[in-house]
Amino acid sequence: MTFPQPAFELPSRGRIRAEILLVLGLSLGASAVYSIVSLADSLTQPKPLSSQTATLNGALSNREVFDFIYQFLAIFFDLVPVALVAFLLLSVARPHFARLGLTFDRPLRAVLLGLGLALLIGIPGIGVYLGSRALGIGVTVDPSPLDTYWWTIPILVLSALRSALQEEIIVIGYLFARLRDLGWRTWPIILVAATLRGSYHLYQGFGAFAGNFAMGIVFGWLYSRYGRVLPLVIAHFVIDTAIFVGYPWAASAFPGLFR
Repeated sequence: MTFPQPAFELPSRGRIRAEILLVLGLSLGASAVYSIVSLADSLTQPKPLSSQTATLNGALSNREVFDFIYQFLAIFFDLVPVALVAFLLLSVARPHFARLGLTFDRPLRAVLLGLGLALLIGIPGIGVYLGSRALGIGVTVDPSPLDTYWWTIPILVLSALRSALQEEIIVIGYLFARLRDLGWRTWPIILVAATLRGSYHLYQGFGAFAGNFAMGIVFGWLYSRYGRVLPLVIAHFVIDTAIFVGYPWAASAFPGLFR
């Protein structure tokens, strides 16, 4: 597929490299560093990795109103780097976010593709999680309870949307565009993006890295083939909503399997 070319002079290669480092340092690159340190901490603990837990969407305050404020602010400020890359690659001509692969034509097709992709990635993902725990290379994921407050589920859904927008627009749309500007070929870009995706999930263990690396390969190949990021955002949103909302229910309904 032919990707849209910028209708303006590109920044220098050095400036593009610096921009990439700054964007990642403000977003998922920082998450990757913290995740690697977290894994090192877990591996040097007296108890094995399989006996440890990682909390998803834990409480940020023991007071309801401040927990809600902190949760909402965390989501809001995590989306600022998404707005930043959209601004950096904004095109004057329509579609304005074409360089990010973000177009809104044929929305129904994007939704159907996203749902199908969510099933393709999500179902094997359950097996990867259970297998990594059985092999002792993954931690037990401790989900946030669904009945803590009335706003818990809406915040979890917003958190899933945050993750989908942040990861797909930055790791796929932005990083692919900028690495192409540097003259990189398709498969090195796919592999680097997939490695980044896996690395900021390392706090959950090696199984999470492998599963998300594989997801990155599939998403990267699809994007390089079709140049559309919206189906990937939808698929990621559906997967994370199922994890954030469905997993706590499954963990309580089938404690022997998931805990």
